[in-house]
Amino acid sequence: MADLFRERVALVTGAASGIGAALARALAARGARVWATDRDAAGAEATAATLPGARAAALDVTDADAFAALAERVVAESGRVDLLFNNAGVGLAGAVADLTLADWRRVIDVNVWGVIHGIHAVYPHLIRQGGGALVNVASGAALAPRPGMTAYAATKAAVVALSTSLRAEAALHGVQVNAICPGFIATNIMTSTTFRNVDGEGLMGRVPLKPITADDCARIALRGVEADRPIIPVSRMVSVDWGLFRLSPRLSTWVSGWRAKQFAAHRTGD
Repeated sequence: MADLFRERVALVTGAASGIGAALARALAARGARVWATDRDAAGAEATAATLPGARAAALDVTDADAFAALAERVVAESGRVDLLFNNAGVGLAGAVADLTLADWRRVIDVNVWGVIHGIHAVYPHLIRQGGGALVNVASGAALAPRPGMTAYAATKAAVVALSTSLRAEAALHGVQVNAICPGFIATNIMTSTTFRNVDGEGLMGRVPLKPITADDCARIALRGVEADRPIIPVSRMVSVDWGLFRLSPRLSTWVSGWRAKQFAAHRTGD
């Protein structure tokens, strides 16, 4: 496993900033040949410009044809593709009663269909090569109840279920599948998350935790991928929440009730 990243071709989505940019940096530091992709083409270029041998490309993960074309381009220009980090995602916070169908569609299109499009585009290449890795970035919200983030949590739980189920199938082809579940990470979450009838700044200010950096998140994630862990919780709080939910669903429900009240206290509008 020492050579899982060195000289491997790694495609990272959502690499213009945050966890995606940090994953690109961490992969490059481990010797990978990185393709940094994002809807923000200039941001992807900026990430790639700081990394030795990295390439950049514009990519909207909701466009299946564009994802397939990019996978073909990577193979044509780099000779192969070994690692796909399905990182691109969007946040959504708000009571279900306040969400529109457009809110649901947007978060599902990016967080679920974006991952599916990536797998559909890259997985066949990995099968033909006889190995590689599909790494899907989910969330700690997928592992325990997150009232006020129900739609987002639902999409990330889908990513975990997709990853753990595909894992056994993919192993038959020598391909590993991992799900990364970050917790409270210091990224541009305030600008990238849609807060529907919620005072986002006030709510985030009440979080009794110090976020870990995106670079620390990426290092932890790569260690988990290297160890081939099916689910990789990132942060102690995610591990605690996940463990509590499995050990005592009743107590976890009490905690989620407290969280629901926090969201309700920061609800805005009628």
